[in-house]
Amino acid sequence: GFNKAKHYPSTIKCNKTCNLFECVDLFFNIGIRTLTTENGPTQAKFFPANEESMLLPGTYKGKVAFITGGGTGLGKGMTTTLSALGAECVIASRKLDVLKKTAEEITSQTGNKVHAVQCDVRDPKSIEAAVDQLVDVAGLPDVVINNAAGNFISPSEKLSANAWRTITDIVLNGTAFVTLELGKRLILAEKGAAFLAITTIYAESGSGFVVPSAAAKAGVETLCTSLAAEWGRYGLRFNVIQPGPIKTKGAFSRLDPTGMFEKGMISRIPVGRLGTPGEIANLAAYLCSDYASWVSGAIIRMDGGEYVSLAGEFNDLRKVTKEQWAMMETMIRGTKGS
Repeated sequence: GFNKAKHYPSTIKCNKTCNLFECVDLFFNIGIRTLTTENGPTQAKFFPANEESMLLPGTYKGKVAFITGGGTGLGKGMTTTLSALGAECVIASRKLDVLKKTAEEITSQTGNKVHAVQCDVRDPKSIEAAVDQLVDVAGLPDVVINNAAGNFISPSEKLSANAWRTITDIVLNGTAFVTLELGKRLILAEKGAAFLAITTIYAESGSGFVVPSAAAKAGVETLCTSLAAEWGRYGLRFNVIQPGPIKTKGAFSRLDPTGMFEKGMISRIPVGRLGTPGEIANLAAYLCSDYASWVSGAIIRMDGGEYVSLAGEFNDLRKVTKEQWAMMETMIRGTKGS
């Protein structure tokens, strides 16, 4: 599995023949996988998910929220929370039948009207028509959440130009088109609003096998921080949430179609579990509320500690047992010289 190393030869040579216990470097880099035990993420009991709204009832009374991709997954979760807090929500996506079903479900649950508006975020004309409809049914929004996204796993050498365009058109261009269309109207009307974009932790680090998404999400973050600086003078705020792994049907069907990666995802999250739509919804509701009026240009990571867990070079040492630590400490003490 390491034949790729032939492309990156080391200039350091070692002619010594040694076994695992004589070579600490080999121990750390290869042996640790076989010497450690997996006891499972029992720490999750300390971090139970709480999806109840953390804001006061009526926080969004009299406010209008526009959510792209609001029919399913995280978009549905955020719409449900905002609606429960009093917002009049307008949800948009390409699938009008799904939107209408979600709108009826949330309306019956919260007692506040949710409107369904068909919109293809890749098409500026479709966005213009959707915003016209938004204004007709509810007025210009106080909250705009760019949540519509597309993604799938693929070796990058297999990507076609069309595959690249499909993802970047939805994620980056779609977010830009929606933001520009609504931003211009809000500025003209001299109405303030809070914009929120949903990205991902790998927008910051990059990630193989989802390169179009990583590049597009990084662009979305730069769009938001740039406009936070430029459009604050018009009363517009821009913030970003970077969720870690959250099991939603749409996302996992394309990113983990066999279900084989879920256990691995959980094992690398210090909190020991996946996130939930309700947890993201609570943070979104705060960031778009008047309680967060001094928060703009922020990119907030919400991932149970996954990013920092992956970033630390020695973080896999958490798998080492007490007995193995004792053995290593003896080896380290016995080392003489450098």
